[in-house]
Amino acid sequence: MPKGNRSARATPVALRIRALALVAMVGGLTAGLTAGTAVAETPAQFIYRVSHSTFGDIGTYSNTVEPSRDGTTVQTRAHFEVSMLGVRMYREDAQRTERWQGNRLVSFHGVTNKGDGPVEVKGEARGNGFVITSSSQGTITAPASVHPANPWSNNFLTSSTMMRPDDGKLEQVRVGGAKETTVKIDGATIPTVEYQVDGSTKYTVWLDGRGVPVKFIADDDTGKVTFTLAKCIGCGPELTQLGTR
Repeated sequence: MPKGNRSARATPVALRIRALALVAMVGGLTAGLTAGTAVAETPAQFIYRVSHSTFGDIGTYSNTVEPSRDGTTVQTRAHFEVSMLGVRMYREDAQRTERWQGNRLVSFHGVTNKGDGPVEVKGEARGNGFVITSSSQGTITAPASVHPANPWSNNFLTSSTMMRPDDGKLEQVRVGGAKETTVKIDGATIPTVEYQVDGSTKYTVWLDGRGVPVKFIADDDTGKVTFTLAKCIGCGPELTQLGTR
């Protein structure tokens, strides 16, 4: 790991991960799944390797997408750890569950532990809003269109309000871009569409032709945190083979 005054910033660097999942947009990811369109008939699990531009590999992040007649359930698991010279500077573990009906989030439950005790976030759809209760932030009401910071599919493109899943805070975002490009993963060149998501942190998300986020980045003054799809269980043959190339 690099030396220097950035070592003192290990904790804030890792904290930025939460904005995606956070770990999330930015929390997760479906073989053609979108909350508002037809879904696959079987579950699919998407596993990401997570790296930082200064500290290298820092952990893993996964989304398991489970469609049913009543909607879609997304299970997210995250483990991040930052070490310097053999000393652990930061650790974060999280377990989260999202339940969707169409393109609307109907419930959320997450527990995140950064080493100082678990923080629980709960949310449920009520009328024209989504009520969020956090052990650290209290209770707030978000618009019905709120999305957790977890790009498990391309449904994040339709929302301008993002909920941070580690503490329940809300953030206004603007989605732009839609630029056709390619990304390389394990030697495979994958056609994608690139989107920019601007909020308090800037995000870049690459979706393949089926709406699967194959890569996403959180970028701020502490550096870039990159989530790269490493393995997909239960999806098409091209994505399934990523981890074997």
